[in-house]
Amino acid sequence: MMAQYFALKAQAEDCLLFYRMGDFFELFFDDAKAAAATLDIALTSRGDHGGAPIPMCGVPVHSAEAYLARLIRAGHRVAIAEQTETPAEAKARGGSKALVARGIVRYVTPGTLTEDTLLDARADNMLVAVGEAGGEIALAAADISTGRFEAMSVDGTALGAELARLGASEIVVAEGCALDVPGAHVFDKSAFSSARAETRLKSLFGVATLDGFGSFCRAELAAIGGLLSYLDHAGQGRLPHLAPPVHIAPGSHMAIDAATRESLEIVCTMSGSRAGSLLHSIDRTVTGAGARLLAADLAAPLLDEGEIGARLDLVQWLHDDSGRREALRAALRALPDIGRALGRVAVGRGSPRDLGQLRDGLSGARTLRERLGRTEAQPSLLNSLLPALDGHGALVDELTCALVPTPPTEASSGGYIAEGFDAALDELRRLASDGRRAIAQLEARYRDETGISALKIRHNAVLGYHVEVPGKHGDALMREGSGFTHRQTLAGVVRFNSVDLHEEATRVSQAGAHALAAEAAHLESLIEMVLTRKEAITRAAQALARLDVAGALAERAAEGGWARPAFVAEQRLDIVGGRHPVVEEALRREGQAFVANDCALKPTDRLWLVTGPNMGGKSTFLRQNALIVLMAQAGSYVPAQSATLSLVDRLFSRVGASDNLARGRSTFMVEMVETAAILSQATERSFVILDEVGRGTSTYDGLALAWAVVEAVHEANRCRCLFATHYHELTRLAETLPALSLHNVRAREWKGDLVLLHEVADGPADRSYGIAVARLAGLPPAVLARAKAVLAKLEAGRAKTGGIAAGLDDLPLFAATMPDKEDLNPDPLQELINATDADALTPREALELIYKLKAVADAARKP
Repeated sequence: MMAQYFALKAQAEDCLLFYRMGDFFELFFDDAKAAAATLDIALTSRGDHGGAPIPMCGVPVHSAEAYLARLIRAGHRVAIAEQTETPAEAKARGGSKALVARGIVRYVTPGTLTEDTLLDARADNMLVAVGEAGGEIALAAADISTGRFEAMSVDGTALGAELARLGASEIVVAEGCALDVPGAHVFDKSAFSSARAETRLKSLFGVATLDGFGSFCRAELAAIGGLLSYLDHAGQGRLPHLAPPVHIAPGSHMAIDAATRESLEIVCTMSGSRAGSLLHSIDRTVTGAGARLLAADLAAPLLDEGEIGARLDLVQWLHDDSGRREALRAALRALPDIGRALGRVAVGRGSPRDLGQLRDGLSGARTLRERLGRTEAQPSLLNSLLPALDGHGALVDELTCALVPTPPTEASSGGYIAEGFDAALDELRRLASDGRRAIAQLEARYRDETGISALKIRHNAVLGYHVEVPGKHGDALMREGSGFTHRQTLAGVVRFNSVDLHEEATRVSQAGAHALAAEAAHLESLIEMVLTRKEAITRAAQALARLDVAGALAERAAEGGWARPAFVAEQRLDIVGGRHPVVEEALRREGQAFVANDCALKPTDRLWLVTGPNMGGKSTFLRQNALIVLMAQAGSYVPAQSATLSLVDRLFSRVGASDNLARGRSTFMVEMVETAAILSQATERSFVILDEVGRGTSTYDGLALAWAVVEAVHEANRCRCLFATHYHELTRLAETLPALSLHNVRAREWKGDLVLLHEVADGPADRSYGIAVARLAGLPPAVLARAKAVLAKLEAGRAKTGGIAAGLDDLPLFAATMPDKEDLNPDPLQELINATDADALTPREALELIYKLKAVADAARKP
């Protein structure tokens, strides 16, 4: 057995090997140690190898999916070694001691999952292959759970951005690939052959030319070849269902790099959570397929104004008629996920319940088609979707006749073919049922004949049907002539057989086995019928998902009072009453209102320099405008009173502080790398938000860098840009840069407290209010007092000489910069006087204050 195990483990390479032994998958050696630690299960040992016990652990076959999910989430890959013959077949082949043959039937990896229990119903699960040929780079991506399949060529600098867009669960590269693709799995280089891939694609989809799918370059074909070969390897020759590949043309969607996606928290937050992201705040979809499509839309906003308009027309059609919208959403809510059901059926892991879901989903789609088709003045996108919902009548009728209303998830026990579909099957079931009734009658007869009321006829997988009595009655049935044959004695019970029982049991088992075989044959026939229509079913699933997304966006727009964006040719971004969708929703839950702000960028005023205090709302203002642009080009209404914009080809965000210590990058280095990417890639059609550039280094260095970046954005990139800063010196640039204007987030100090208004106003901020914000954060009063003193010296020095450092000469050295120890305990009398606004006191309050001062002074004099 271990020799067989070692041979299979050599094939599995770096995967954990699930080795089937009866009702368990067993793991040995280092695989067992890794699995036991990850799954928190017992690590045992069995036999020995090289003089040492063999580490071993196992998981039950019937619950293996739950364990697989935990292993995959922990970063492991698993090879499944199943028994490929029965013990009886092994015995017939090689005698009583022949080892049951086993083989790897599947590799379970993050990108090759299809089971519901292993997947997130509301997220795509993308496998991506990176190909190279002729100096070009390309990606091929597929979600085998639904059949989504696409390919595109990419520029080397955009590779990371496209991988981030796809949110790949697993990435495959060829051996010797020189590209920097963190976390990629290395696969056979020969699989990435463009010539072999072209032949394979033609064969797979039964076409003589690929022109109908698009014009694929050699690098794209190489990536497709690597992807298909890897899927072949994972399925051990069984390729999953894939829709014809969609060729993604360069420039078909807005370019958003990985840093910007993370900063804007589009589909997940920086911590990796869905809650708190843009997707989470606007997702009102009622199906898993709709949720996946919405995430894909937000990840790849469109650059075709016609396509955007078509999406918006459908959203508006549903937004303007709440009754129509509610009816559509109610119908969709009742439909199963037919895309993923088809995916499981296509790879041979489908169940009777999956067929039932296809039946119910396609039937519901047909009903929806009839209902929507009766409306007038339909949007063009709806007209293109409706035909995909129909044409499945014959398949639906066959599945309806063949299957019970609620088919089971397991086929092994039968019971999923409806009565009346097959007369021969009904007869076999009748015989089995009659046999079971006969066995029940036989049990009653045996009780009467023996006088043993506790006698029962039971069944198990080893003995089959047998008579069981309590141990104290065993001797009575063992007497000669009783008609019973002893089979087994256990603690408390004794088991017997009889001639009559054997005959009835044989009839039941034969009828049952024949019925199961008949059902299995019908199941196979139904699956074949489904697979002949897999492309049409995929189109229906995609159409339902698009309808769900449109209904969800219309619902969210109606909830929030959002507006339909308008697109113009002139380079501008004119947003009236814009809001941040995530922040607004969070404030609403707390019973607070969000302060809306306008943003108007045009060719003569395309660069805004925004100043103001921390926590004043600068970052929120920057991000909300970027999100509004993204949502508009994804085909959504936007959180604003109105929004008029021209298409944005690239979206950039340099907001917040982070580091990448694993790659040797400090916070400031990460900031400069991201800023460099913006300056080298942004075009006149781009939209850029920059927050606090230069703050990670010395004051003079940071100011110089920020100054130069503002000039470069204005003069070289010439893009629409919002630039937030605390460097008030930058406001001088408004005198020399004609397309730059000054704005600030308003704040006021009232009786020593900072009041943040969160309003964006024209002109620069009067100051940064940093010490006031520090007070809100809870810095000790002594530290705040010292900071005020230092600030006064610095500002005095700057006023005299124009240089910040001039005031430093008047400051004592570090040893004297902090107050004496007794100063850390402030004088209560002084504090009370400082907190008093003499001009605001009424006569009565003034008298009360005198008493308070006298009480504090008296308390201070006491020892």
